[in-house]
Amino acid sequence: MIDHRLFAPAAPRNRGPILDVLRDTLPKSGLALEIASGTGEHVVHFAAALPDLTFQPSDPGADERASIAGWIAASGANNVLAPLALDAAALPWPILRADAILCINMIHISPWAATEGLFCGASTLLASGAPLVLYGAYKRGGVHTAPGNAAFDEALRRQNPEWGVRDLEKVAALAEESGFGAPRIVEMPANNLCVVFRRMGG
Repeated sequence: MIDHRLFAPAAPRNRGPILDVLRDTLPKSGLALEIASGTGEHVVHFAAALPDLTFQPSDPGADERASIAGWIAASGANNVLAPLALDAAALPWPILRADAILCINMIHISPWAATEGLFCGASTLLASGAPLVLYGAYKRGGVHTAPGNAAFDEALRRQNPEWGVRDLEKVAALAEESGFGAPRIVEMPANNLCVVFRRMGG
């Protein structure tokens, strides 16, 4: 049998610190939707540590979805659903509800339209008080938080001018427009941030 699993070098390094934030943020049970699951390494790690939650991975890429399915099979997890074909920018999403949404390392490796779609879709799915958890590199006050992030930003923009490390304040403003409260910001290793938004009551 062909092993379709892909491997992201950063995943084994950052999944532990991200899980620490999720333990304090996600509901104890329910459905957690992951947007842009990528290789699938994160979702099976989180599912093993949080067995009372059901995880719904998703990704727009067929190779990524095959990798996610491979990681699910290899892990033996029974609380991870089959990956959805979901593009954050393409609304409506092929899912009707979620109790929490995760999005790791997507905002800087996608056009801004994907971030706009992320908040629009999340505002539709999430109930009042439910979390949207983001992870990645951000600028603060228009300034990179480390020289490595500046170099990373330049490399991203060379690959695609629509990509790049985003201003946290611009993301927070979009969140507010979409019905989310002010973010809780958690400093993470390697000059990254976890940013937690909660859906406000309508």
